[in-house]
Amino acid sequence: MASAKPARPRAISAKENGTKIEEGLSVFKSDKFDADAFVQSKCSLSEKDVRQLCSYLLDLKKASAEEMRKSVYANYSAFIRTSKEISDLEGELSSIRNLLSTQATLIHGLAEGVHIDSLSARGSEDSTANGLLALEDREPSDLEKWSAEFPDLLDVLLAERRVDEALASLDEGERVAAEAKETNSLNPTALMSLQTAIIEHRQKLADQLAEAACQPSTRGGELRAAISALKKLGDGPRAHSLLLNAHYQRYQYNMQSLRPSSTSYGGAYTAALSQLVFSAIAQAASDSLTIFGKEPAYTSELVMWATKQTEAFALLVKRHALASSAAAGGLRAAAECVQIALGHCSLLEARGLALCPVLLKLFRPSVEQALDANLKRIEESTAALAAADDWVLTFPPPGSRQSGRVSTPSIGNTTFQHKLTSSAHRFNLMVQDFFEDVGPLLSMQLGGQTLEGLFQVFNSYVNMLIKALPGSMEEEANFDNSGNKIVRMAETEAQQIALLANASLLADELLPRAAMKLSPPSQANYKDDHRRRPADRQNRHPEQREWKRRLVSSVDRLKDTLCRQHALDLIFTEDGDSHLTAEMYINMDGNVDEIDWFPSSIFQELYAKLNRMSSLAADMFVGRERFATLLLMRLTETVILWLSEDQSFWDDIEEGPRPLGTLGLQQFYLDMKFVICFASQGRYLSRNLHRVVNEIISRAVSAFAATGMDPYSVLPDDDWFNDICQDAIERLSGKPKGDRDLNSPTASVSAQSISSVRSHGSS
Repeated sequence: MASAKPARPRAISAKENGTKIEEGLSVFKSDKFDADAFVQSKCSLSEKDVRQLCSYLLDLKKASAEEMRKSVYANYSAFIRTSKEISDLEGELSSIRNLLSTQATLIHGLAEGVHIDSLSARGSEDSTANGLLALEDREPSDLEKWSAEFPDLLDVLLAERRVDEALASLDEGERVAAEAKETNSLNPTALMSLQTAIIEHRQKLADQLAEAACQPSTRGGELRAAISALKKLGDGPRAHSLLLNAHYQRYQYNMQSLRPSSTSYGGAYTAALSQLVFSAIAQAASDSLTIFGKEPAYTSELVMWATKQTEAFALLVKRHALASSAAAGGLRAAAECVQIALGHCSLLEARGLALCPVLLKLFRPSVEQALDANLKRIEESTAALAAADDWVLTFPPPGSRQSGRVSTPSIGNTTFQHKLTSSAHRFNLMVQDFFEDVGPLLSMQLGGQTLEGLFQVFNSYVNMLIKALPGSMEEEANFDNSGNKIVRMAETEAQQIALLANASLLADELLPRAAMKLSPPSQANYKDDHRRRPADRQNRHPEQREWKRRLVSSVDRLKDTLCRQHALDLIFTEDGDSHLTAEMYINMDGNVDEIDWFPSSIFQELYAKLNRMSSLAADMFVGRERFATLLLMRLTETVILWLSEDQSFWDDIEEGPRPLGTLGLQQFYLDMKFVICFASQGRYLSRNLHRVVNEIISRAVSAFAATGMDPYSVLPDDDWFNDICQDAIERLSGKPKGDRDLNSPTASVSAQSISSVRSHGSS
């Protein structure tokens, strides 16, 4: 038997699959299709193309199978309904046939009587008298005696409920009536009486069996015997319906002892109810198969009845067990109830009834409600702690769960512990508890929805971290569901980097590690080997890999906001004036008496800020130095990209009233070389940063060349710039260095370069 699965509307994806299938098969439908040429074209493919073709054909096969499955499901209900109607029509036709047989017998008897009367009327009075005397004097035959006693025998058998004997007697009566009709061994009146008695007692027996089947006290063998006897009487559809109704009435009677209350345990109620309902369905399926076999009409009715009982069971569980759990966010309790019900329901598959999809469809909304409520509780609890978070990184409290293990304050046990602020610790702890409950959700195909919900909660937490950055108030309108939440500000650079430490650690390690529980095979590997990075194991699962990519993207949004704000603090004053203008380079040629070659103040401040943040990040991103490097890289790129895209700066350089002079070009070149130098030494010089700096230098050189002067004749060689940059780095970082004399390479180059610039300018 196949379970009756509800028809589902075609989704957009199904239409797209259908379109793709049509496109893929169009080449084979063409009248000009050449099989040999097609095969030859595919044989010339490379190994990679062959693999792609195999993958494409497998996708076509899967899409075709899915389309066929959906078509079967879409028309299965109509098939069952039609089968039921055909079965009902067969029963009605059987009744009509019996009625017609009775009417034919009556008509035949009347016709025989009329014929006898006409013969008697045409005979002589003597023959009539003699015939009548003969009839009166003749002894009735044994058959006539038996037919006269037959109704009384049936009455006795029915009264004593001797069903088998009554069935045998009815069969014998039909056989005798058929023989008597052929051999005329019974007069018409006796034959008609016999046939009428058979029909009447057959109906009485059927009613008696039906009444017995409806009695709650009729169970087991008695019920099967009554239904089997009713089927033998030719009323199979009625017998099958009575069988199913008897099992329904029995478990409804047993359910009266189940009294769910608001204080009772939902799992216990679900288990007891599951035992009653699915045991009744299993027994009904067994009895139906034993009595009626695998006839489609009866199996279809059984499937429809079982589906109906399963739906009624699901509604009771939702009302008395799932509703309260789902509303309160009790995901564990809701999942346990679902698992109990599915466990009992799955036992029916051995009898050919796959009803689990029916349960999953009905339970899914309640479990989704519990899932959403649980995620909402995580979000609200974390938000409440973020309002008072001091944004100081600490180890988890003693005895708390950390990444699926219980942390203790013992020395040497901090290998798997990570420093987070209080709100992030709370977020991580609730997520760990949350994933302890989602294992059963895999059977409901809610793994993807669970990951999506958790991403939304994490994204909301990142929005709060962004809101904690000073100067982010004007960006609140861009954050979903975060405008009405109060967050404590992260005033210092250490606090602001702690925000990044929270988000990056959660996205890179803690959340992906917890999400591994949605993949049972990898979960076993994880328990066996703690030394491997969970993120590496998680990468084997495409869905989770994409999910982690989205988490990291959300962290990048926080990082970009932090870098943008720090860049703006460097470039602009509190009054809105800019520290990075074209005038600071153009005006240098107006005052050339004393020049102390050193990077501009804004780039000195940039280097100092990067140094501070590098020191803080080294303490906060232990074991994750790459993230600290990416942070410094992004901050440097943000400042340089701002300079590259500042159109007013370049308008003054390229088209301003005063051109860029020799000293201005040298200072600008020195600033750019300084950025390259400290970024290279700090190991956060990216290819993009190097490219943008070179483009900026080229643009400045082109602007200088537009004045008619040769820029390369006034620019010292790179060694001069490198020496000054190195000297600046040592002085700004506070590193000890020896006194530089005029004979040093740097001093020599500086003097020669300045002399060259001046002489070149006076010529």
